[in-house]
Amino acid sequence: MAMRFLHLHRHRLAKGNSGKALSFSRLLGLSFWVRRAFCTYREILRNGLHSLQFNEALDLFAHMVESRPLPSIIDFTRLLTAIAKMKKFDAVISLCDHLRVMGVSHDLYTCNLLMNCFCHSSQPFHASSFLGKMMKLGFEPDVVTYTSLVNGFCLGNRIEEAMSMVNQMVENGIKPDVAMYTTIIDSLCKNGHVDNAWNLFNQMENNGIRPDVVAYTSLVNGLCHSGRWRDAAPLLRGMMERKINPDVITFNALIDAFVKEGKLLDAKELYNEMIQMSIVPNIITYTSLINGLCMDGRIDEAKQMFYWMETKGCFPDVVAYTSLINGFCKCKKVEDAMKIFYEMSQKGLAGNTVTYTTLIQGFGQVGKPFVAQEIFSHMVSRGVPPNIRTYNVLLHCLCYNGKLKKALMIFEDMQKRERDGVPPNIRTYNVLLHGLCYNGKLEKALMILEDMKKREMDIGIITYTIIIQGMCKAGKVKDAVNLFWSLPSKGVKPNVVTYTTMISGLFREGLKLEAHVLFKKMKEDGVL
Repeated sequence: MAMRFLHLHRHRLAKGNSGKALSFSRLLGLSFWVRRAFCTYREILRNGLHSLQFNEALDLFAHMVESRPLPSIIDFTRLLTAIAKMKKFDAVISLCDHLRVMGVSHDLYTCNLLMNCFCHSSQPFHASSFLGKMMKLGFEPDVVTYTSLVNGFCLGNRIEEAMSMVNQMVENGIKPDVAMYTTIIDSLCKNGHVDNAWNLFNQMENNGIRPDVVAYTSLVNGLCHSGRWRDAAPLLRGMMERKINPDVITFNALIDAFVKEGKLLDAKELYNEMIQMSIVPNIITYTSLINGLCMDGRIDEAKQMFYWMETKGCFPDVVAYTSLINGFCKCKKVEDAMKIFYEMSQKGLAGNTVTYTTLIQGFGQVGKPFVAQEIFSHMVSRGVPPNIRTYNVLLHCLCYNGKLKKALMIFEDMQKRERDGVPPNIRTYNVLLHGLCYNGKLEKALMILEDMKKREMDIGIITYTIIIQGMCKAGKVKDAVNLFWSLPSKGVKPNVVTYTTMISGLFREGLKLEAHVLFKKMKEDGVL
């Protein structure tokens, strides 16, 4: 019976995504565990689970259910826990069900394990109903049970249900621990509910539960990702005052936030503070600082830190290399950027989509569209998929450097391959329209605008401003004026760039009175 069940179970897993099935012959005669028949299952449970593979675990389960007397639920649960650690949650659920059919009763630990698997598997909706079954069987849910259930709700972004479960837990006389609070705080932060997370953090403290480094770090991370570094920085100071030592993840969140705000000095001060506290910076720390130095134009310092991290045993990854490449490209030192790219390749690191896109943009900005095209071709030949930003950057490069024919070819190819390729977005159209208008190809730009209308694209003020600018540049100010005054009927409101473009066009044509009228309207509309 057990062998038949295992065979069917493997067949089902082979059809899904939980692992590859083994042949039935292997189950019957070539089992790893049968070959080690001199070991009892108890010895294997005690000594052999650390290196256990999934298929070997299934073989051991088959061996155990054939044993007489049957192993205890404690022994079965040890094995099931090992399988759960392999993230084979559906398999654990299925094997537990088989034990139930065999008459092997679950204990509280097994129930908690099952609850955890329901929450992490493709069956989270079963978790709540299983809680009721547990209680009917006479098991009182403990903090582990509730934590698993709350974690499952959080994984599914069902925050209200998670909070409701915490309240139910309190009503049942079970006090939530710091791990449970942290789970919800982290989930709230990841889903953008930072204020709710902070309220819960304060509630945890009011309930006499001392936050740990994980709770603080979750909140600091959430605040930083929301751009609220001013709120996050005092939290870091507060935890240190309370003798709760921050870890590298806590520091990284704030360093990255400072870098993105242009506060490089504050970021470097935090870095130095880390060193003084004997907290070892990791690849994320160094990459954030390198990125900050590059953004500030301090490419030599960025390069120095890049090679310094290697001396500390922290070897750059593709993200760190790409940050340095981007720094050189921003300084228009594209040849140095290519040297870094070649160095990365020599070390066995393949550039990703961002790396190649950065180089394409860099060479486009220094007026080398042919090199940009070669990099694009190299990217495709290496199997690195271009994304919409890659195409938009390449089109901008070609248009900016007067290579309209090539730009149109790529654009038309994108349109033809919309279903199996990367379809153009509104940014793609705007890049091409701007390139056409900039190079005096207004008629072609108007044809593409009509195509956008036929495709029922959401044409906004940026697109119309580009066309108005193109009309003014081509001396067709009257057409530009007509288009400008038709914008409200299209549901589009002119912005300051639209007004400025139109006013400049009128002045160039000597239509000063009309320009002053438009300037007055701009002030009346509150645009200025």
